[in-house]
Amino acid sequence: MARRLTRAFFDRDPRVLAPDLLNKLLISTRDDERLVARIVEVEAYRGAVDPASHAYRGRTARNATMFGPPGRLYVYFTYGMHFCINVVAAAPEGDAGAVLIRAAVPLQGLELMRARRPAARQDRMLLAGPARLASAFGLVRDDDGRDLTRGPVTLADDGTPPPRSPGRSTRIGLAAGKGDDTPWRWFVAGDPHVSGPRARNAL
Repeated sequence: MARRLTRAFFDRDPRVLAPDLLNKLLISTRDDERLVARIVEVEAYRGAVDPASHAYRGRTARNATMFGPPGRLYVYFTYGMHFCINVVAAAPEGDAGAVLIRAAVPLQGLELMRARRPAARQDRMLLAGPARLASAFGLVRDDDGRDLTRGPVTLADDGTPPPRSPGRSTRIGLAAGKGDDTPWRWFVAGDPHVSGPRARNAL
């Protein structure tokens, strides 16, 4: 029986929250369809001190959800074609923090995920990457600001603990000098659903 995560769980620095999100469940129960996936890869982002963060230069209409409260879904559009989803974390007053969900293991609702991701040749590729994950779950800009502690889209704990020694590396796809040297990516080492390098410790 999965237990929905509380606001207090999310009310932490994103670098602390991120590894604890590994092996938690992402659940959607919209439109009489139930989708469930186990998170296996995440990245932390930290507002004004992090040049890779959308909030690095301050609050805008696009990134407003990142500024709190914790436990909400921050959804953004990228490359003119993809949505990505983040979990809002705690940050100092006037700043922002979030954790990008990069990859997950599909557990329930695979037929719908496959229909939304027809280009995926294998099920392990359905949620292997932040854009793929958002697409398979049908999460779009209208979901920005959604409260994960209530409602049809949530994060839950089914008793599976985070790995004791998660894989860790720098974040993926960042330009030189834009946070590419910061080791704020965590993943379940060796899991085939991880979108980037799967070594035990990529550093």
